[in-house]
Amino acid sequence: MTLAIKQVTKKYKDFVAVNALDFTIEQGEIFGLIGQNGAGKTTTFRMILNLQETTEGEILWKGKSVHKLDRDFLGYLPEERGIFPQMKVEEQLYFFGTLRGKSKKELKPDIDYWLERFELVEKRNDKAETLSKGNQQKVQLIASFIHKPEFLILDEPFSGLDPVNRQHLMDSIIYLKKQGTTILFSSHQMDNVEELCDHLCILKRGVSLYAGGLQQLKEVYGKIKLSIRTDKTFDELANLTGVNRVQKTKDGFTLFLEDESYSEEIFHYLNGGKYMEKFSLDYLSLDEIFKLKVGEPVE
Repeated sequence: MTLAIKQVTKKYKDFVAVNALDFTIEQGEIFGLIGQNGAGKTTTFRMILNLQETTEGEILWKGKSVHKLDRDFLGYLPEERGIFPQMKVEEQLYFFGTLRGKSKKELKPDIDYWLERFELVEKRNDKAETLSKGNQQKVQLIASFIHKPEFLILDEPFSGLDPVNRQHLMDSIIYLKKQGTTILFSSHQMDNVEELCDHLCILKRGVSLYAGGLQQLKEVYGKIKLSIRTDKTFDELANLTGVNRVQKTKDGFTLFLEDESYSEEIFHYLNGGKYMEKFSLDYLSLDEIFKLKVGEPVE
């Protein structure tokens, strides 16, 4: 394991922000930490960053306490944006890189590469305050990893991004993973977590509801989501044995089953020996699982 969170608790007088949190992250992995606002995600990040002390437990990086290590192994993109509005884009990246012990000579090829990759070359001499929100986000992201950290924390990195910039960011995170960077990130957009992560931890009010593999979590619920296109009515479908809930969609219905074993009987009932345009049985999405486990809508 690379990062180990071992029975970590954070208390503020009588309030427990994080309670006996326990999970591990492997080298070169993208790990998702998800939960509603106030679930304890940012508190966990701050304890890893040594911005707050743990009340109990320990946080280890490659077997050593993170609090005893040189902080340059870490990179951090906070949810609250923190670039300097009056500073030019390129100047800003050199500034953050040199703070982490890199020389301008070392930084130049990487700054050139990332400005090109994020389509910011023509903006390199512009002040940050003149950039769009999406471009400011890209600059701050580059600043978080320009020193090539081994471990990168991204707190809501996709917040406010349009689909094009979201894809730029998604591709870059995957690129960093391939380069060996270990990444821990949070997002309220479950499709981002589902696309990027093999493992995750779900938090609710500081308590871990689940820590482990995404596919293993899905298999707990089984393939109970059945998407169909049929001439049957909503009521006819709702009254079928094994159907817990029916949802009308743009081009048909989604049936949520008690168990995937009911799907064969439903298939024979619906098709009557004829061709069916759509009959697809699948696992629940992470968003659907999250709502079931947490019991409240995502904020």
